Amino acid sequence: METNPVGGVDIEMKDGSKPNWLRRLYNWTIHWATTPQAVPALVTIAFIESSFFPIPPDVLLLALCFAHPKKWAHFAFWCTVGSVAGGVFGWWIGHALWGVVAPWFFAHVPGFTEATFLKVEGFYQQNAFLFILTAAFTPIPFKVFTVASGVFAVPLPTLVSASILGRAGRFFLVAAVIRLGGVKLKPHIEKYLEVAVTLLFLLGIGGFIAIKWLK
Repeated sequence: METNPVGGVDIEMKDGSKPNWLRRLYNWTIHWATTPQAVPALVTIAFIESSFFPIPPDVLLLALCFAHPKKWAHFAFWCTVGSVAGGVFGWWIGHALWGVVAPWFFAHVPGFTEATFLKVEGFYQQNAFLFILTAAFTPIPFKVFTVASGVFAVPLPTLVSASILGRAGRFFLVAAVIRLGGVKLKPHIEKYLEVAVTLLFLLGIGGFIAIKWLK
């Protein structure tokens, strides 16, 4: 048996096996789209992802847009709000707490290394707005840039304005694609979930490599 992933969590696959952790996580994420806590959950994930959480909010944004396609702009807006607010929190971490929390970030949060921070410092000396905008829109790890902006004293208005443009551009684009082609896209996303997540993972690695090699 395989339940509808928009209405609940898979208990058992058609062949009698339990779904793997990736599909269980996908179905659990879809579940939020049918609860009253859907938008708060989206805002929370978007908020914490901008400073330390490793899972991007795009997954829940997709789920919500699939479940309620006419509200795609509403979900994209709140995802942007949460992410930009989380970026400000990341800036505050870098500005006020970095001397205390740096060892924990370097040890436990992907993307945070001293070499990476030296690269980002160089980017900010060139054009902080442009590089924050790029990180906000692409798979380059946004959290590294938000925290580093506080560490290297990037003006908060620069971070906020670049984050709004980059995050809104990304989330509204994702939501709009689902709104326009959701019915046709959903079966393919569910069928090729593992491939899609693997590609996202590879894009994330590409983002780390980009930080390492960009001059």
